[in-house]
Amino acid sequence: MLYRIKEDLLNDLKGIIDMQKAGAIKILDSNALRNKKIDTIVYNAVFNKDNTMRDICRWLIRTTGNKLSVVSSSIQSLYEAMGKKQYKGFTVPAINIRGLTYDVARSIFRAAKKNHVGAFIFEIARSEIGYTDQRPSEYASVILAAAIKEGHEGPVFIQGDHFQINAKKYEKDRDVEIKTVKGLIKEAIEAGFYNIDIDTSTLVDLSKPNITEQQRLNFEFAAEFTAYIRTLEPKEITISIGGEIGEVGKKNSTIEELTAFMDGYNSTLIAKGKGLTGISKISVQTGTSHGGVPLPDGTIAKVKLDFDTLRDLSRVARDRYGLSGAVQHGASTLPSDAFDKFPETGTAEVHLATEFQNMIYENSSFPKDFKTDIYEFLKKNCVADRKEGETDEQFIYKTRKMGFGPFKERFWNLPSDVKNKIGEELEAKFEFLFKKLNVIHSKEIIHKTIKPIEVQLTNPLTSS
Repeated sequence: MLYRIKEDLLNDLKGIIDMQKAGAIKILDSNALRNKKIDTIVYNAVFNKDNTMRDICRWLIRTTGNKLSVVSSSIQSLYEAMGKKQYKGFTVPAINIRGLTYDVARSIFRAAKKNHVGAFIFEIARSEIGYTDQRPSEYASVILAAAIKEGHEGPVFIQGDHFQINAKKYEKDRDVEIKTVKGLIKEAIEAGFYNIDIDTSTLVDLSKPNITEQQRLNFEFAAEFTAYIRTLEPKEITISIGGEIGEVGKKNSTIEELTAFMDGYNSTLIAKGKGLTGISKISVQTGTSHGGVPLPDGTIAKVKLDFDTLRDLSRVARDRYGLSGAVQHGASTLPSDAFDKFPETGTAEVHLATEFQNMIYENSSFPKDFKTDIYEFLKKNCVADRKEGETDEQFIYKTRKMGFGPFKERFWNLPSDVKNKIGEELEAKFEFLFKKLNVIHSKEIIHKTIKPIEVQLTNPLTSS
């Protein structure tokens, strides 16, 4: 059901939410909100064509979430404690959701609730925002609605992943590209993203004569974006910021690169302003690639990840710079026996995405006609992405992530039995990952280290 006017919404929520005259709200029946109405509210937050109605629903989700202890938060204080070695032995999973976002997020919250997990992050990259058609405000609203639906209580960590300078666009017009990234940062923070990974590693130039010069543009822009983020923080919130020294899919990172980046970053940040808090983690390259490497038959090539390098970089990041450790990207398609090595090596955070997308498409209940429609769309509209000699299987594997945006509403409206089947398999996968990454029972650690801060939002019901 789509709300046409505000009165539709108000009438639908009578006896469940009291919209008070002063602009505040009061939840009268939290069970009815979870079991009967949150599905409709979040659907309108995504698909209502009326901007005012859509924004009211997004505001309502964040506001009711705060009332139910579902609070978008920064993971900064946990990472600071990890940098001081107060907590160790686990790796925080950061999960990118490209499609079926509400249902996938619900499966994550179910797995977390069952295993008392508090240390986990939802994220979306700059590129994913584009091809999945999920702007920050929509993404945050859907994640928080899923938390409400599943009865989650506590901080919810939402992160901007790879908020990245595009090297080609930078070369064409530096100022426009910098302005674009800053605009995305501002939009994300306003939406409740209180964790942001800056990625200026795309500007690393290995042709330069020494490592400091190779990393110079990387650490200078990372410091500039850090200083900019600090000007946008809500009161009492320190946004957790990540930096990156090696672009995923390129050569493996080294300790020398890490120290060159960090020393340059820290000195540049000091010049930007006294007492500015720096990054809390550092992303590195140790042998993975985003999405894995598809072979001609569509299967994925085995990857040998350099865990010794990951251990060494994490150790230096903590010992020398007080960071939580190194961050590993592109890990979801690794073999299952690799995941328990992340906590063993002191990896602070691991980013996971493609495998969950694969599990949606390859689920036995996924409608064949729908899959055919998506694949035919990709063959017609993604021709420019096809490399010479690439098989159909390789092409589809590489591009099917592009199907989530154009078919977003059709994904959302899949039959309940299909979504339930996919959700069950994903829930089991997330439970497996939580156990391997040793974040089981981390809810208590989150309770000790994170103080959720409710950000007061302008009520569109009274301002529109």
